[in-house]
Amino acid sequence: MSSLCHRICYRWSSLRITGLVFSSNQEIKALPIASYSLQSRSGVGVHQCLLTQKFWRVKNSNFSSSAADSPPSKEGDTAWFTESSHLLNANHNHGETELSSVGKDVQPIVFDVAPPLSPFEEISEEEALQIVASPSLPPTSFTLRDYVDQSETLTKLVLLGVDLSKLEGRPNVANMLLRLDFDRDVKERLLFLKDTGVEEDLFGTFLTRNPFILTENMENLQMRIQYLQSKKFSKGAIARMVSGAPYLLNFSVERLDNRLGFYQKELGLNMQKTRDLVTRLPKLLTGSLEPVKENLKVCRVELGFRHNEIQHMVISVPKLLLASKKKVTGLFDYLHNTMGIPHHLITKFPQVFNAKFLRIKDRHLFLEYLGRAQYDPSQPNYISLDKLVATPDDVFCVEIAKGTLLDFEAFQKTL
Repeated sequence: MSSLCHRICYRWSSLRITGLVFSSNQEIKALPIASYSLQSRSGVGVHQCLLTQKFWRVKNSNFSSSAADSPPSKEGDTAWFTESSHLLNANHNHGETELSSVGKDVQPIVFDVAPPLSPFEEISEEEALQIVASPSLPPTSFTLRDYVDQSETLTKLVLLGVDLSKLEGRPNVANMLLRLDFDRDVKERLLFLKDTGVEEDLFGTFLTRNPFILTENMENLQMRIQYLQSKKFSKGAIARMVSGAPYLLNFSVERLDNRLGFYQKELGLNMQKTRDLVTRLPKLLTGSLEPVKENLKVCRVELGFRHNEIQHMVISVPKLLLASKKKVTGLFDYLHNTMGIPHHLITKFPQVFNAKFLRIKDRHLFLEYLGRAQYDPSQPNYISLDKLVATPDDVFCVEIAKGTLLDFEAFQKTL
């Protein structure tokens, strides 16, 4: 029993009791001390520990009263020990009942706040099994997949449809995304894009192509929209431009103004036609100007088109400005030098530059084989570039070539 009391006392060594004073008739009096929130993981009740503390203080203390020179009698020890043992076996759920048997003058003791448990303190197996350790983030990684479960921002970006596999290979993008807070950085910009006219189901594609808009200053973004509005771009046109060219809003107002001025000056367009041009192909505002300048020079110098012809073709087919120089020159050479189609007919149907070279070549050779390759509008059986390029194979064979699809497929095998 002594060993049991000692262990219980050891578990509650953090209790600070100011002292116990024995009177001449050996009645115990306790002085009130600071408050304490008692927490016991071993199941020992409050009164059990109090009783044990008092017992060992009686056994081991030197008293300052007149009875200090003579230790408590053996009968007193035995009675105290018997009463203590009886109370130690009591149900700890009744810890709030009064210890009337301890003494009439015993005052209630209030305890201090329990200190935090030491990390070196031994715990039971059941307590160890209840500990849930969250997985630690890897210090370095080649993929954002390792961080998705721990990052609210990445989790919500995935739910929006953002393809993280395409972003993690781009320089500095992965570190940028990990530093973002969804409520502070992402949410406000998504609401801004929605107000601009970007459809919600396009958010994932938009952010996959341009994640850097999440770090753009909101005031700058508002200023760029206001600039486009000042240039009389409609709300629908702005929505189409922003959706088609996600990096548009990353461009400063000065840069956007320079781009619009370049097309207006180089092509000789008025403001309305300039707006129509960049609305249909907003990449003209965000892409490099070098291929644009080169294609304009090729059309004017190498291909021999006049300024008004270039203007008409560009307005009809804006992609002509960004097309490959090799494709443009190859198609023109075959149309003009092989098929004998003049500049003004090519200008009349500039969509021919969007067609595949082999499609035009196979159909021309088949018509030539049948003796129907007639592209002069002043002659009978005239075949326009529109019908030559735009019609499906079965319609082309029956209505234009006056043959069958099987004949055309058999001819293609001979090429």
